[in-house]
Amino acid sequence: MLLKGPGFYRDSLFKLGRDMAQTIGYYTEEGLTKLKDELTQLRTVERRAATQAIVEARDKGDLSENAEYDAAREAQALLELRIAKLEEVIANARIVDETKLDLSKASILTTVKIKNTGNGMMMKYTLVAENEADLKAGKISVDSPIGKALLGKKVGDKVDVQVPAGKVTFEVAEISI
Repeated sequence: MLLKGPGFYRDSLFKLGRDMAQTIGYYTEEGLTKLKDELTQLRTVERRAATQAIVEARDKGDLSENAEYDAAREAQALLELRIAKLEEVIANARIVDETKLDLSKASILTTVKIKNTGNGMMMKYTLVAENEADLKAGKISVDSPIGKALLGKKVGDKVDVQVPAGKVTFEVAEISI
């Protein structure tokens, strides 16, 4: 079943491929393990399922008029791109050694307690890589607006963060592991 118009998947593949810049990412050991598990799942289970979908669609007749076949091929191409992206991320991943973290300033894997100076509310976040972010667990990405603002800050520093509700000022109250 084709959900988008013609060329959508081709354009998506081009955009995703273009965005695959080689950048080093910093992860916890747990986060890197999750990425490797996802890659294994994609290579073994998902790849096999995509191939089976193509075989089943091919058996339904004329390929020139078979939208199901085209959709299965496009889905396979997106899967292969996701696999390539994960391989690149894992190849460029670095595990952060928590014992060598500088707790005098906020950095990846540090837990930062901040105070909203507007309403006095205290919040505690652990700064993690984008793939490990989970707001419910108190983990925010270093690429998020709050994460970016906190990086490099010390206890007592104030930061202004542009959030959807407007500009909010936070004060760094504590930094720990």
